[in-house]
Amino acid sequence: MKLYFYTKENCPLCDKAWAKLEDLQREKNFEIEVRDIYTNDDWLEVYQIRIPVIETENGIVLDEGIVSYITLAEKFAEF
Repeated sequence: MKLYFYTKENCPLCDKAWAKLEDLQREKNFEIEVRDIYTNDDWLEVYQIRIPVIETENGIVLDEGIVSYITLAEKFAEF
C-alpha cells in the first residue's frame, strides 16, 4: 500500500503528523510519498488549508489537520 503525505515547509502540524506516520510505518508495511503542496497548483488548491493530509493511493483521506495516531491506525486497519 502507498500513502500520500501532503505537506509544506515550516509546518509544525506536518512535523507532528510525520512522526505519527513513521510510528505507524514501523508496525505496518506501506510506502509513503511526500508531496509538497507548493510544487503542484492542483494540490495547493485542494490542500492549502487542510494540511497535513494523509491519503491512500485510492484517494481516501485517513486523517488531516491535527493528525491522531489512533485514527490513522484504525483507518489503516480497514484496508
